[in-house]
Amino acid sequence: MSNLPDETFRDTIGTIDEGGKRKFIFPKKPSGKFYDYRKLVSYLLLAILVANPFIKVNGNQFMMFNVIERRFNIFGFPFWPQDFYLFVISMLVGVVFVILFTVVFGRIFCGWICPQTIFLEMVFRRIEYWIDGDRGSQLRLSKQEWNGEKIRKRVLKWTVFFLISFGIANVFLAYLVGSDNLFLMVEQGPVAQASNFISLLIFTGVFYFVFVWFREQVCIIACPYGRLQGVLLDNKSINVAYDFVRGEKELGRAKFNKKEDRTLSGKGDCIDCHQCVHVCPMGIDIRNGTQLECTNCTACIDECDHIMDSVGLPKGLIRYASEDEIEKKAPFKFTARMKGYTAVLFILLSVFIGMLFLRTNVEAVVLRLPGQLFEHKGDKISNVYTYKIVNKTMKDYQDIHFELIDQKGEIKNVGKTHFKIIKEGISQGTLFIEIDQVLLESDKTKLKIGVYNGKELLETTTTNFLGPRSFN
Repeated sequence: MSNLPDETFRDTIGTIDEGGKRKFIFPKKPSGKFYDYRKLVSYLLLAILVANPFIKVNGNQFMMFNVIERRFNIFGFPFWPQDFYLFVISMLVGVVFVILFTVVFGRIFCGWICPQTIFLEMVFRRIEYWIDGDRGSQLRLSKQEWNGEKIRKRVLKWTVFFLISFGIANVFLAYLVGSDNLFLMVEQGPVAQASNFISLLIFTGVFYFVFVWFREQVCIIACPYGRLQGVLLDNKSINVAYDFVRGEKELGRAKFNKKEDRTLSGKGDCIDCHQCVHVCPMGIDIRNGTQLECTNCTACIDECDHIMDSVGLPKGLIRYASEDEIEKKAPFKFTARMKGYTAVLFILLSVFIGMLFLRTNVEAVVLRLPGQLFEHKGDKISNVYTYKIVNKTMKDYQDIHFELIDQKGEIKNVGKTHFKIIKEGISQGTLFIEIDQVLLESDKTKLKIGVYNGKELLETTTTNFLGPRSFN
């Protein structure tokens, strides 16, 4: 006979039956120390998630991801299309942080921080337990014919789920179009704001579909993070893990017998009660080892600890541990791989912070008008330029004008020499720069131009100035 472990469980997933049809999961209601901690973390994160788009910092929405207008606010800092490099770096920082966190702590992000998990486990499932009851009641209700009780419970649950999905869609829309536009949509009504209202209904439908029917399939099918863990995890990564050394011992698991001393019998501490399977929201058996579907939600830890305590055996049969800790009793070690990811994260963070400090509230671009040569104006040489100034702040600048820095000359703006730029506004126009020919040392001179609001220097930019070629 082969001594290879039975790996046939990896050929199927817990949410698909043998006929290939969807098998709905009815997990037992979790309880215990870790579940209480998760509730605190989840509701804190939910409060932050809901409040973020409605908080203003210096007039800027705290968090906004307006993809259509290419405007992003992160922690109150506005990012315009001109700042897209900063947004990219911030996303890279987030990706590397998640990778490092996964290498060290496994999929703890999925179980504790992921919005999908928080909404499903801490909002929708808790309402489901309240309306339909625990695992046994839900199983009976699903098999029950459509009588008055089942219709009443289904209508109540689906109505509540729709209202919550509608609320989530409003928050999501506030992130995309801004909370001010969301309030304007409420004030003007769905007819005047038809496009936004249709978007709201689409988002509501998507969230309703996900949390009523698709559920854990998001983690298995749609989310790529579960597949990433296959290349990120190793024997030193800390995961929610079953202590197979203690649980199996020489003779394997066996049902509990209170008259038997398991330390002498050679039987493992696992009493094969299947409570860790029944409580799992992904429908897996944690005793089979690390699996794609496992989100590290800790429900099995709480349930197993409760069972171990009730039969007088030590807790921790399922716990946070690495495979090396379980099999070799090896303590946690910060490996070279982890140090490498930490170094990359530190470098990206340093670059990002440095660029944030170098970022200006006003961005100006001055470019020579294409196809135009210089012009003689007596002893002076004149070049024509176009300019574009972006005000990234939430305040108006009343006295904007240009001045040459490190070069004598004159800037003549077409129109008003001093002008105004409104908050989050853009000003564009044409200007002439005139410089005495004797001051030009070559046919191409780099100019440094300052953008001022009154006497305050807001931004500096550079451009080229063309003049006659010197034959000296």
